[in-house]
Amino acid sequence: MGTRIFRFAPSPNGRLHLGHAYSALFNQKLARQAGGRLLLRIEDIDTTRCTPEFEAGILEDLDWLGIEWERPVRRQSDHFAEYEKELARLVAEGLVYPAFMSRGEIRAHIADAEKAGKRWPRDPDGTPLYPGSERNLTERKRRHLMASGTPYAWRLDMKEALLRFPRRLTWQEGGKGPDGQAGIVEADPDKWGDVVLARREVPTSYHLSVVIDDAQQGVTDIVRGRDLFHATPVHRLLQQMLRLPEPRYLHHDLVLGPDGRKLSKSNGDTALCEMRQAGRAPDDIRSRLGFTSVQAAP
Repeated sequence: MGTRIFRFAPSPNGRLHLGHAYSALFNQKLARQAGGRLLLRIEDIDTTRCTPEFEAGILEDLDWLGIEWERPVRRQSDHFAEYEKELARLVAEGLVYPAFMSRGEIRAHIADAEKAGKRWPRDPDGTPLYPGSERNLTERKRRHLMASGTPYAWRLDMKEALLRFPRRLTWQEGGKGPDGQAGIVEADPDKWGDVVLARREVPTSYHLSVVIDDAQQGVTDIVRGRDLFHATPVHRLLQQMLRLPEPRYLHHDLVLGPDGRKLSKSNGDTALCEMRQAGRAPDDIRSRLGFTSVQAAP
């Protein structure tokens, strides 16, 4: 068995909070226990919200916490050409299609269906599935809409993908899912419907870029929050479609706020930099999160 490789992959669209600290410390602990490697990846495909200032803050916070990672750091924004190449292969194989419905049109379509008595399916996050009616547009119509500048997203044709890749999908779960799932877990990507894999202006999405990054970086162990547990079936399907290796997964508990909800940058939850400015020491943070000290490298 080769060296085990772990990664911590934050997005520089805000400052790190306690939930990020827990994930980074947990990845470091497991990597050191395994005699493995820890990588840092900056997931900055959202170029409108991700900034160099936030990235610099992430590096500062991690260094303050005592996290050690390998250099150089991989930035997703440096690899758009690689994501575009894999997307083009899926387009050529007829596994994705351009979808032109706006958010408003999607909402109206679903509202009309529900008014007519249809119970519209929703993904594991509670979002209504994409209608998928544009799967059947003619190639001529698609080219016309794309050439006219109509905004579109590239969506996975889930039905076609599952027809061509019918092999039973599972993953090895070292943690525990929201419903107690552990060990060998069955993956059911169909619950997500036709997920977005890229947009006209950005040649990738979280789902597509993360599986390509993990494969290119040789990541063997994906350790992340339980809120991403239900995304794993989509990732396992993409790994199969793109002929990528299958890593191990461990979805850890989330750090919750006083009201019981997941911490979030967008909700303005207390950032590590604010705790540092208030006089908190790294040991205080580690102890609060259950890490009594920085694990010494073996």
